[in-house]
Amino acid sequence: MTQQGEMAGTGSITDVPGIRVGAAQRQGDGWLTGVSVVLPPPGSIGSVDVRGGGPGTHETDALDPSTLVPTVDAVVLTGGSAYGLAAAGGVQRWCEENGRGFGVPGGVVPIVPAAAIFDLGRGGDFAARPAAQMGYEAALDAAGSAEGADVVRGNAGAGTGAAIGAGAFKGGLGTASVRLAGANNAVVVGALAVVNAAGIPWQPGAVPPPAGTGLNTTLVVVATNAVLTVAEAQRTATAAHAGMARALNPVHTLVDGDTIFTLATGAEELIPHPQSPVAAMIELQSAAAEAVRLAIMDGVASAVSVKTPAGEWHPFPLV
Repeated sequence: MTQQGEMAGTGSITDVPGIRVGAAQRQGDGWLTGVSVVLPPPGSIGSVDVRGGGPGTHETDALDPSTLVPTVDAVVLTGGSAYGLAAAGGVQRWCEENGRGFGVPGGVVPIVPAAAIFDLGRGGDFAARPAAQMGYEAALDAAGSAEGADVVRGNAGAGTGAAIGAGAFKGGLGTASVRLAGANNAVVVGALAVVNAAGIPWQPGAVPPPAGTGLNTTLVVVATNAVLTVAEAQRTATAAHAGMARALNPVHTLVDGDTIFTLATGAEELIPHPQSPVAAMIELQSAAAEAVRLAIMDGVASAVSVKTPAGEWHPFPLV
């Protein structure tokens, strides 16, 4: 397996053909928050694995392999904690207007799972949080982006109000991609991460930071052009959490809502290894974990200092 880049800022989830990312955000006048939308090609399947003890999510039950609909029309990552989940309604509106969703008598029902980070009050106004209109704007931004367009990193989208180290340092939005090697080199795995963690970047022997008063969450969307079943997508989301643990310390705490979604566009069949039918799937899941690690570190490295009436946050001092 080879990586497209070890340095922060290299590769993007949009290296996966057909994946588009949009953002909407507001800063100033009490605001410091935003929404990111991942828009896959129609018919993409999806699943999720929630590991944090304090998640704020919408429609994640619909992504279980035992449920009716295997496809996902969009994924929403939002600020505003549970209030911000209202942004998913705006993305559903865009999907309905464009005929995207599960067909039912009289129309479609878009499948739009969402997850939120806690950034309430960081702009100075506790009530300044995403709603349906901001979600709609982010969906429009995603739909209007060019195939393969890079993702704006750092203080953008759902990373606008993100912080790490229990609120001590500025967090942000990051992305990365990894390409499989050998017979499966047409398969790409990308990740988009909103880094709003209780933890800080993991370093050998480092002591975890104090718990602090911050409420936190790291949200990730993993995407691949491989053919996956919903169960395989769910297992890939599970494996991808290893990348979160490699990047941050601590993770999956009671005050985190750590969540990873997986999307699969189904454009490329995995070619099985002659001696081990599952080897290619293991390689893909290992690539997913590495893409998550790189995306998280990209989000940390891309964060920019910000000052509001509620406080001042500077980037974490990466060595």
